[in-house]
Parts: sequence; C-alpha cells; structure tokens
Amino acid sequence: MQINLLFSIDDKFVEQMKTTLFSIYQNADHNHHFTVYVLQKKLLKRSKTIKEFCHLWGMNYVPLVIGDDPLFEQAPISARYPETIYYRLMVHKYLPENVDKILYLDADILCINDFSSLYELELKGYLYAAASHKNLTNMTKMINQVRLKTYEAEGYYNSGVLLINVKKARDEVHAEDIFRFIQENQYNLLLPDQDILNGLYGNKILSIPDEIYNYDVRKNATYDTISMGKWDLGWIIRNSVFLHFCGKDKPWEDKYRGRYAALYKYFWYKVMNE
Repeated sequence: MQINLLFSIDDKFVEQMKTTLFSIYQNADHNHHFTVYVLQKKLLKRSKTIKEFCHLWGMNYVPLVIGDDPLFEQAPISARYPETIYYRLMVHKYLPENVDKILYLDADILCINDFSSLYELELKGYLYAAASHKNLTNMTKMINQVRLKTYEAEGYYNSGVLLINVKKARDEVHAEDIFRFIQENQYNLLLPDQDILNGLYGNKILSIPDEIYNYDVRKNATYDTISMGKWDLGWIIRNSVFLHFCGKDKPWEDKYRGRYAALYKYFWYKVMNE
C-alpha cells in the first residue's frame, strides 16, 4: 500500500521528525511504500540528511518548498499569524495531482503500533479525520463552540494527527475563506491553525478515537478515569498507535520525566546513533 506522510518543520525539528519516522518504520507493515512530504518555506539546510535517512528505511523524501507564493500576499500575516500556519491547510495546492490522501503528523509524535487501519479509512464526504481529546469538560467544549461558532461539530479537534482528503480539499478548501475567517475572528483565535481547522471545517471532520490515534501523554489520569482503569499502560502499549507529546515539556529534553519518557528516548537515541 502507498502511504503518504506529511510534516511541516524547520531545521530545528529534523531529529524529532526522524524519530517519528523511525518509530513508524519499526511498527509498520514493510510491504507499505512510504512517501514523506515536508512543507517548508525554503529548502531545509538539512534536506540531504533527511533524504539519506528516509532512503535508509526505504522511504521516499519529497520537499514541498513554498517559496514566495503570491497566494499569501493577501494573507493576514503577523507574529501571531505567520505564513507557515497556512501551509498545512493549503497543502493540496502543492502536492502532486496523483495524491488523493495524506496523513499529517506533528513532529512530537511517537508511533507504537501499525496505523494502516487509520490510513485505510474511507473518508467519503469528509475533508479530514481527526481526534477530539477527551480532557475537555462540557463547559470548555461549549466555550469553543461559541468562540468558533462550530455548533454542528462533535468536538474540538486536535490537528496533530490529521488524515486529509486531498481530492476533496482541492474543491472545498480555499485560501480566501481562510483569510476571511481570520479577519473576522482574529480576537477569538487561541491556536490559530487549529482554530481555523475547527471553525471552518469542524462539521466535515470524521471523528477518530484519541486513545488510539492521538493519545495525549499529559492526560493519563483522565484516560484512566474515562476507561475506569481499562486503558492502563499495558493496554496503551498493545492498542494505541500514536502517542502525542503535547505541551511545553518535550520527551527529547533531559529533564523530561513523563510516563513514556523511556519509550520515546529509546527511539530518539536509536536515531541519534544511526
């Protein structure tokens, strides 16, 4: 099976992305063929390093260099709204025409099981598939719905794992809609690109279980409570696919002491010593 992966990084996050890719390779069916697309304003200085690393594991690396695209001349751009926030939502503009589906991943994600079942999802009329984290209270959920006017959406979706229906996005996701949404809601947006995703397309997102595909490692107690103890460490190791190291504390830092620190560092040091 052909699997298209998407990242959006700068040169500071190359090792993190390599760790994510290595964890994918270790847990994927080796009959899959991976193409790794990386969104970037300018060609990354470490592009050669990425290409060699991908080649080592039988993956194809394709840089998506945006450059000075006139599309963004009319975009609201500032320190809060850098040009890069638009790249992921507009990725269909830069991908080859034969790419109909792609899986976007944040570079602070670790893959611990095969994710074929996610990639094979039939999106049909949906633009995206994503997970809504279960740590949101009903009040927080209601505030997000009012803030973004997403009353029909099932929840507030995390954009760190995002299966994109590229074929449908080419017809329905337009830059002018995104720019207008920012201008009309600029004072209500807390996480600009994620808020845009939810505000404009929240009712076109297929919900997937976060305990499987976007496990927030900060929320162990919440998951324990929701599952009445079922989703313990053993269950997570056997069933979860993507561990997402959300927040300020990151597992590649020496001071990190989270439950999954050792697991992440195992992959991290393997990559660093390749």
